[in-house]
Amino acid sequence: MRRLMIVGIGLAAFLAACSGPQRVQPQFEPVQEIATSVSALNTGAAEMVDETPTAWLVELSGRPKIEGGSDASVKADKDNFRALAQANGVKFRERFEYSELWNGLSVEASASEAAKLRGIPGVKAVWPVLTVSAPQPVDGGSETDMFTAITQTQVNIAQNTLGLNGRGVKVGIIDTGIDLEHPDFAGRIRYGFDFVGDAYNAADPNNSTPIPQPGPGTRPGGDDCNGHGTHVAGITGANGTVKGVAPEVTLGAYRVFGCEGSSSADVIIAALEKAYKDGMDVVNMSLGAAFQWPQYPTAVVSNRLVKKGVVVVASAGNSGANGAYSLGAPGVGEDVIGVASYDNVAVFLNFFTISPDNQAIGYGPATGAPTPPTSGSLPMARTGTPAATSDACNPLPAGSLAGQAALIRRGGCTFYQKAFNAQQAGAAAVVLYNNAPGRFSPTVAGTPAITIPVVAISDTEGVLINNRLATGPVTLTWTNQSGSFPNPTGNLISSFSSIGLSPDLTLKPDLGAPGGLIYSTYPLEKGAFATLSGTSMSSPHVAGVVALYLQAKPGTPASEMRTILQNTSDPKRLSVAPTTGLLDIVHRQGAGMVQIVDAINSTTRVTPGKLSLGEVESGSVTRTLTIRNLGNDSETYTFSHVAAPATTGTFTVSYFNAPSLVSFSSPSVTVAPGSSASVNVTITPNTGLANLAQFGGYVVVRNSEGATVARVPYAGFKGDYQGIQALAPTTFGFPWLARLVGTNYVRQTGASTFTLQGGDIPYFLVHLDHPVAKLQFEVLNASNNRPVHPVFNKFVDLEYVGRNSTATGFFAFAWDGTRIHSNMDNGNGDNSLFKTVPNGSYVVRIRALKALGNENNPAHWESWTSPVITLARP
Repeated sequence: MRRLMIVGIGLAAFLAACSGPQRVQPQFEPVQEIATSVSALNTGAAEMVDETPTAWLVELSGRPKIEGGSDASVKADKDNFRALAQANGVKFRERFEYSELWNGLSVEASASEAAKLRGIPGVKAVWPVLTVSAPQPVDGGSETDMFTAITQTQVNIAQNTLGLNGRGVKVGIIDTGIDLEHPDFAGRIRYGFDFVGDAYNAADPNNSTPIPQPGPGTRPGGDDCNGHGTHVAGITGANGTVKGVAPEVTLGAYRVFGCEGSSSADVIIAALEKAYKDGMDVVNMSLGAAFQWPQYPTAVVSNRLVKKGVVVVASAGNSGANGAYSLGAPGVGEDVIGVASYDNVAVFLNFFTISPDNQAIGYGPATGAPTPPTSGSLPMARTGTPAATSDACNPLPAGSLAGQAALIRRGGCTFYQKAFNAQQAGAAAVVLYNNAPGRFSPTVAGTPAITIPVVAISDTEGVLINNRLATGPVTLTWTNQSGSFPNPTGNLISSFSSIGLSPDLTLKPDLGAPGGLIYSTYPLEKGAFATLSGTSMSSPHVAGVVALYLQAKPGTPASEMRTILQNTSDPKRLSVAPTTGLLDIVHRQGAGMVQIVDAINSTTRVTPGKLSLGEVESGSVTRTLTIRNLGNDSETYTFSHVAAPATTGTFTVSYFNAPSLVSFSSPSVTVAPGSSASVNVTITPNTGLANLAQFGGYVVVRNSEGATVARVPYAGFKGDYQGIQALAPTTFGFPWLARLVGTNYVRQTGASTFTLQGGDIPYFLVHLDHPVAKLQFEVLNASNNRPVHPVFNKFVDLEYVGRNSTATGFFAFAWDGTRIHSNMDNGNGDNSLFKTVPNGSYVVRIRALKALGNENNPAHWESWTSPVITLARP
């Protein structure tokens, strides 16, 4: 059964800064509503989200070729794995195999079979193959380029004054492909490969075999029937109607998405290997699997690419509404440039006009409604006031809106419900306006379908129309025109941009670029141009910036590129309360908005480019910064500090004004040309800030003239990181012992018997409120609660497991009555890797090692013991 779940994040704003930490109250609702389609299981009381993977990446212990492995050695590793798996009856189906950047395979298997894979000799780790989704388009206007976005990052100056265009730099776009016929890319798509074909959709259980299907003839990368990749590539390097950041780069199109739906991590790794073989200088991935550790394979493979001289840029993720620790892999990778999104300062939109002065009102059409007309007029009517909290959420009087365009404020119910109620009341069109600063992209898809045009406008435009309607009639006139409209949230972090830190408390994301409301290329058959939003749009902007830098300064090591860009990035104001003047949290914007001209012209280099302070249970933490003078004259540098807010919570994020104390071993250093000097930075979290909080700020470096020449972001965790509960019960009382009845998991609250025949097997449902370092399921004798074997008693043994995406999500693990055994001969010739647990009565103990926990410290483990399970095979 498929149902729709609305997921939100509570965001608190700030009061004015004061001497101590102060909790502040919400100023407005979340800017964006997130709707997620989930597989719901009917428990009779509520809905849950089953997030159990069905495919797995099997990492083998031998070295990949990039780290010294040979063709023969990696082949032998795989052959040995296959032979042992077959000999022990492990059931799986292969999807991909890897050799260059990662030694292993991807397979399709149940969770219980995946647990067995971990016990095969030579297997280093088993990871879930996670799906990544391409965002849907939001129609834009017909303007000719991204000129407002490129002014935010100094790209316009780099192009027009410095004469940079990215010529000679190869940028690989791992995405949905690129429209090979689009004139804005003429002659510059010279590399690529289609890994999936049109029909592939990783989220479709009926089409789960991603067989590479190259495009026709010798053309690279197939084609783009989705649109996302063409849009992404245009931001990096279009050169025509749209002029991208680096309009003369050479492009590689590596297609990992079909026409619709999702891709998967194993396909992405295959594309990374191909991009490496093709010699890309920069690789962009506007994609990611959310809630992941930096140890996830796509991140690890990306790190290896950087070590081999390829700059890898990736989206931080669009899971901001899902709370903290929501970053995606590969963007969370240690050496990857993980990119956050800021909103564009302007947006090109179609517009209608309103009487009496024909004022233009820019709008975005709602998904799921008919295309708005380009001519004709309608009288307008309002259904509520600017203070309404649930405008048009209830049925409206029949005929009350007959032939009119209904103005409806956002909030209180779904966009579909508002549009449907207006339609039933006779409305000829619906104009939705925001209940928070900025613009939004609604969907009114539903059953029965909406049959009238529905458009969205900003909060200020909505209030303007509402006020006019309060004093007299207003007429809406549709036009075929478009124009540039100011975006109230311009230069602020986009509401969808994911929130860090990384599960290992590394500072992520690294920096940001415009990604909200970006106009770029689109497949010709889909209109040639469109406006989309996402960290998918900010990442290729940074990839283009990297190309400009590499053109200006060829030979720059890939490993230094992130630091160079971070040093000169510009942090922006707090998006949830911009009028306070405070900076946004470091674990959402990183170093800030990238500034390419400042990066190129900088004569100062500060390393490291960021300070990940980790867990600070008490006291202070000290780090060392090294300042290098790349100029021709001696320079005296001084140091200061600018605080950023702190936050608590995971699914619900609360903001606090709690500046840290920062001191320096020396207030200044003088550095000769070509030399360097170091300074120690001591950071003390605010003592009034509650524990289990993320905090951060910026070290500011100024030259002898007082100009800021570098900033270094820092972030850490105050308190005992292992104090965060991982095995949270939620409203459903997880973990569960369960039986699968049809499509429903039925909770077993007492002793239960299973025959292990057909589908009569026990399932264990686990909700993870926080990422865990290990997740283990142990089999114990029910009579004495002792393990069935002193060492080999597990049937699930996983590492680096990300948290559930929602407060009600869970992972389901089936037990087939076996346990992982020794891979050594026990003296009687039995080399079986898995042992059958005899019929009898047992309990299962689930153990989770908390993030960064010490496995030898019992306090760092959480556990739960099931009701008695009786295995009664016939």
